[in-house]
Amino acid sequence: MMRWLKGLCGFLVLVSIAAGSPVAAAPRGEVLVLTVDGPITPVVARYLERGLREALARESEAVIVQLNTPGGTLDAMQDIVESLRNSPVPVVVYVSPRGARAASAGTLVLLAAHVAAMAPETTLGAAAPVGPQGEDLGETLKAKAINLLQAMARSLARHRGEKAVDVAQRLIAEAYALPAEEALDIGLIDLVAEDLDDLLVQLDGYPVQTVAGSQVLATAQAQPVALNPTFLEEALLILTNPNVVFLLLILGVQFLLAEIANPGGWVAGFLGVVMLALALYGLGTLPVNWLGLLLILAAFVLIALEVKTPGFQGGLALAGATSLIVGALLLFNTPMALPFQRVSVPLVVLTGLFVTAISLGVLLLAVRAQRRPVVMGPERLQQDLVGRRAFVRTRITPIHPGAVQVAGELWTAECPADVKEIPPESWVEVIAVQGGHLIVRPSDKERLPETPETR
Repeated sequence: MMRWLKGLCGFLVLVSIAAGSPVAAAPRGEVLVLTVDGPITPVVARYLERGLREALARESEAVIVQLNTPGGTLDAMQDIVESLRNSPVPVVVYVSPRGARAASAGTLVLLAAHVAAMAPETTLGAAAPVGPQGEDLGETLKAKAINLLQAMARSLARHRGEKAVDVAQRLIAEAYALPAEEALDIGLIDLVAEDLDDLLVQLDGYPVQTVAGSQVLATAQAQPVALNPTFLEEALLILTNPNVVFLLLILGVQFLLAEIANPGGWVAGFLGVVMLALALYGLGTLPVNWLGLLLILAAFVLIALEVKTPGFQGGLALAGATSLIVGALLLFNTPMALPFQRVSVPLVVLTGLFVTAISLGVLLLAVRAQRRPVVMGPERLQQDLVGRRAFVRTRITPIHPGAVQVAGELWTAECPADVKEIPPESWVEVIAVQGGHLIVRPSDKERLPETPETR
């Protein structure tokens, strides 16, 4: 009896373990992690929109946007704010790692999140608007822009209290900035987390309100899954770098000059067109001073004129190099431009000198090629054949052309009207080339001993 009871108890224990095992092995939820490390551009806006759609399709617990940005364009920022506020999946914007910032347009992106979080030693603010060329706005335009952004900030920070609303407006009107700990004390953000793991722990049980309604996050056991930008998105993000755009612009013009100087190929011209098209895309996403672009184009014109100028004194080439360097510095480096919108000064100077030297070399080769003697066509045939002796293979009369051998080749030949006949196996002299045949007359020189085959 005791043995039977022990067996029954053992069976019940095994059943309870088997019944409990599916609960222990239940799959954990996931949190989709997006990374924005750089300026806010239309490409970043499309990347975040794609991430939100992916999170909805995968039924992710939440989306975490790791943000580190110096700012960006107003249109891209508005698109991102709209996407975040209309997302049924909770969005957490996390300014990280240490030393990161959510400056300018990044401030409003952070405020638009359902949960705003920052890592220690990060900053928020300096959201004063500037013009499309990076310049300070006029009084009227600046007032309009500040009022618009302040209204947006008030709307996004209203649920955080009056003090948070006041500080949010100062971030825009006064270009004010503050660290993570002060932002947390004021109520502008919800959490300060050491890292992503700490953030997931703190988010667990946190209530959020989305367009889909209220929900409580369950992230303590969630698995973070990174969603990286696609190859195309990465390539377009690279084109927001002013140094890359500057190099593409210069190289594109260089390749086109090489194609013009040595026409007939297609590789240089094709590469030049592609590089200029990519540069134009970058110019469309960055604040550009068009005077700088005109100076860059003028530089190549001056270099070309230097080569064409008799005497080649070097003055125009020096002016071209100076115009190229000044134009490149003006292209993006406006006085009020943000740091990420500036092009490297050493890169500009070295590239300007290098490009000037290369351009002069290419154009000089083109000029020398134009001055060389003609190597093909009727002019070259005149130079090579007129005055040479030819061996007559068939009879030639003024009305019946014959064949002669000259320089190892057979040619159709005619004789002038004053020559009645030239017999075969005699020697003649080429006096002209007309189209595809020769004009010959009997040679008054003695016959040479060599045969036409060995001549």
